[in-house]
Amino acid sequence: MGETQVKTAHPKGLWVLFGTEMWERFNFYGMRALLTLFLVNSLLMKEEEASLIYGGFLGLCYLTPMLGGFVADRFLGNRNCILLGGLLMATGQMLLFTSGSIFEGNLEMAKAIMYCGLGVIVFGNGFFKPNISSMVGSLYPKQEKTKLDSAFTIFYMGINIGAFLGQSICPLLGDVKDAGGIRDIHAFRFGFLAASVAMLIGTVLFYFLKNKYVVSPEGRPLGGLPSKNEASDFEEGEAQKANFSTKSLTIAGLAFIALGFFFHYVVGQNLIYTLIYSSGLSLAGLIISDTSLTKIERDRIIVIYIVSFFIIFFWAAFEQAGSSLTFIADNQTDRNFFGFLMPPSMVQIFNGLFVVIMAVPFSILWDTLRAKDKEPISPVKLAAGLVIISISFFMIATQVSYIGTSGLLLVKWLILLYFLNTCAELCLSPIGLSLVGKLSPKRFASLLYGVFFLSNASGYALGGTLGSILPATGDKFAKAKELGIDLQAVLDNKITPTPEQLALLDQHQISAHNHFFAGFEIHNLYEFFMVFVVLTGIAAIILFALTPFLKKMMHGVR
Repeated sequence: MGETQVKTAHPKGLWVLFGTEMWERFNFYGMRALLTLFLVNSLLMKEEEASLIYGGFLGLCYLTPMLGGFVADRFLGNRNCILLGGLLMATGQMLLFTSGSIFEGNLEMAKAIMYCGLGVIVFGNGFFKPNISSMVGSLYPKQEKTKLDSAFTIFYMGINIGAFLGQSICPLLGDVKDAGGIRDIHAFRFGFLAASVAMLIGTVLFYFLKNKYVVSPEGRPLGGLPSKNEASDFEEGEAQKANFSTKSLTIAGLAFIALGFFFHYVVGQNLIYTLIYSSGLSLAGLIISDTSLTKIERDRIIVIYIVSFFIIFFWAAFEQAGSSLTFIADNQTDRNFFGFLMPPSMVQIFNGLFVVIMAVPFSILWDTLRAKDKEPISPVKLAAGLVIISISFFMIATQVSYIGTSGLLLVKWLILLYFLNTCAELCLSPIGLSLVGKLSPKRFASLLYGVFFLSNASGYALGGTLGSILPATGDKFAKAKELGIDLQAVLDNKITPTPEQLALLDQHQISAHNHFFAGFEIHNLYEFFMVFVVLTGIAAIILFALTPFLKKMMHGVR
């Protein structure tokens, strides 16, 4: 083959990484679809508690990649970290399976095992996640970096095929109700078991195929031990190692502690959320303090930070899928889909399905616009994503305002919500990932992906907090009525419930008061959804306004 001919096919290694990531997402999303319902039905937690645990768990899953990226860059290399992460995640799912098997005899023990399982999955995910994304970029020679947008879109499809399989198979096994609508609370464990098996398949596949296919354009194995790195992998004249002085490390450490106090005591966040927010900010400060940065590098990193900040609001809205939207699907939705009664945890499946359908059209859209020189710069795409998600929540808010506390939401509205959310996600997530790849200096690539994932983590934590202010759904009003309590009157402070009534409500996991957000009382589902409309809408407007400034700071990167 002559040198002049440019290869158009993607390297085979992309498909190996695609497959590994697909099985990992099967395991992660399958488990996630069941998690909040398992906490509420089997481990008898309140919905708001389940939302907070869910947000914290997701947030931590995006915090540990910092650690995983660091360990890979300095000690173990990408591929060893991927194998280690895969085995840890499979183990964590087995712990959840155990928790789902013993909760009847020993609830406290089952809760402890559930927390251990989530902890092990969090660490496994930390070793796995940053290392697989950063290897995608290394498969391509320098002159083909423009292919990265479409490579990441293909890779993103792998993620979503996995998510689709996980969200269909795990709920079918784990989210089971009989003909009378009574839930089998022992079935959840089989969903967790399926997730564990999927993770093992992915890890084994990667182990056997990695040496043959996961190689650099010159044919060297990628992601080996860091001590074997070659100078030719770096851009010319670029520093190969980050230089953090003791002073900047000390300042970052102190900033972390100070921020921790602020978020925990002043803002009143729980310890996990405090950890997520303060580590994100202190890490961002640490990177920017590096003395080896040139002005252009520093400007570009600031753009990554600004973009990351806006992405927080996107994920906070998007991640209602696993908490508040699942509870609404469970309790106040007519889930009859062309004669098939969907399990509530399965309604999220439309997100993965739409990504698989839409990823290629979106990829073609950007390519066509680029060919005509009309492609919007990345921050504009991101702002567009925020606008779309704002519209989708506005649509659902108007729908729930019609049904009151006794009506049912038709499942088609949730499906339309997921369709719009998916279009928003495609403007945002792969574009954000590839923007970090284009803007970050190589020596900081893993760390800056870490910061980008931390903005996801903060979004999930914020999503958990917002999900926990979900007002009572129709089932709660019906249950309270059975107990002889007028829940609406209690919430409106028109009657004061007796201590016995309060105990009854608590026993049935019903809250006797409305939740507050930023000083506003949330009375109903309409007001709940409007919170997301306002947050993402304002974020979109500000990001649009900042575009000219960001364009200048990007110094020629699109």
